Amino acid sequence: MPPTEHDSASNPLLETVDLSCARGDRLLFENLSLYVSAGEVVQILGANGSGKTTLLRVLCGLQPPTDGTIRWRGRTVAPGALELRAEVQYVGHASGVKLDLTPRENLRVAVALGVRAAATPVDTAFSRLEIEAFSDCPARTLSAGQRQRVALARLLACANRLWVLDEPFTALDARGVAIVDAMLREHIDSGGAAIITSHHPVALDRVAPRPISIDADT
Repeated sequence: MPPTEHDSASNPLLETVDLSCARGDRLLFENLSLYVSAGEVVQILGANGSGKTTLLRVLCGLQPPTDGTIRWRGRTVAPGALELRAEVQYVGHASGVKLDLTPRENLRVAVALGVRAAATPVDTAFSRLEIEAFSDCPARTLSAGQRQRVALARLLACANRLWVLDEPFTALDARGVAIVDAMLREHIDSGGAAIITSHHPVALDRVAPRPISIDADT
């Protein structure tokens, strides 16, 4: 059973306190406090340029915040700390798919670089994303939607508790969107958590995404 609101607030996996981020001389947002717990999806809302991608990169340890604190399971952690990287899988605007490698080689590299052991065999992940037919083709020969499916296959192949997803439905057709919706639902049902930005409605059977806006005027 998904946690109650009280349980989520008192036992978060990831939490930020008074987080601030700037891009150059421009302050994107400040004093942002949020949390996400097992069995929960948090959807980050905001206008273009409001800092949604920057926030997700900070949460994954890919860049430091301007100010504020990040906690994992109640402990303050430095950006990029090993205990955080071991639990977080990020799929961003830049998919991270190496074009000179095949999808199979891309996933094997991702698993090898991960802190934890592989969660799902590569072939099983490809089958789930329905990309097994071109798993051994150079990634540069694939369409944008096919490359996005390769990137999303990392979510299954790597055993991470928290998924951080920046517009994961980009370039996907209706079938691809349905697959990712199902993956999210199963991840949440199994005790995982997700933080997501998306212009596509995220519709899960039992867990409604909790929205958090980072617009400066809201």
